[in-house]
Amino acid sequence: MRLGAHMSISGGKYKALERGNSIGCEAIQIFTGNVRSWASKPLDEEEIKLFHEKKKEYDIYPVISHNSYLINLATTDEEKLKKSYDAMLDELTRADQLGIEYVNMHPGNKNEGEKEIDALLRIAEQINLLLKQTNKSNVIILLETTAGQGNDVGYKFEHMIAIMDEIENKKRIGVTFDTQHSFAAGYDFRTKNTYEKLWNEFDDIIGLQYLDAFHFNDSKSDLGDKVDRHDHIGNGKIGKEPFGFFINDERFKELPGILETPNSEKTFEDNLNVLKSLRKS
Repeated sequence: MRLGAHMSISGGKYKALERGNSIGCEAIQIFTGNVRSWASKPLDEEEIKLFHEKKKEYDIYPVISHNSYLINLATTDEEKLKKSYDAMLDELTRADQLGIEYVNMHPGNKNEGEKEIDALLRIAEQINLLLKQTNKSNVIILLETTAGQGNDVGYKFEHMIAIMDEIENKKRIGVTFDTQHSFAAGYDFRTKNTYEKLWNEFDDIIGLQYLDAFHFNDSKSDLGDKVDRHDHIGNGKIGKEPFGFFINDERFKELPGILETPNSEKTFEDNLNVLKSLRKS
């Protein structure tokens, strides 16, 4: 597995690649703009050029962009939906300009009291429109598994396939498996048996061919608590050893495993070294 972390773009997008290289990342995730704002400054030619140059210089791939936290393609509020759609379109455009392979997104939040399927179908409708509008792009949208906190959808494999079944261009849709989110949602993988059961279930419902990335986070929340609270690898309720199941799984040897552990005195480099220590070869 290609291990890495979410890197800061402070000082320029290309700085994320430099920072990732400096701590031994084999893959990275970045924000391409302000994730707490609806609009981001357009990319200029120089920063696009620098990013491509650094991407060639370092053996870091793939690169994943994480979209804005404000985006909710499930909303029925017309103004918020337009803002969400436009922000996601901008994210896909920026990723294409930078040569980024994937854009990661949380599926969305349903309205209070509504059926989950209605929200899932709205998400699929918006993704289809986005893929048509960017039909010359190869950027893949990744649906990230969620914890099920609040009105989140995407915490069950059945939610993901409900969206994906409606997507017309299936070459541009995939899944990111977030260890903390899925653990909090009730998926246990702490023993070899439960780990294999998990992937059999994933394959039966979604298909392993649609699994494109991992977010590696330990969990402050207990199994099934539906609370999104990340912890450092080995410090939480998941524990260190289960991450070795993922890292040493031959099925996933070319997939990225991206750290999103908390910002604290324990750094991404520390967590990355813990993950690398679990490699059998």
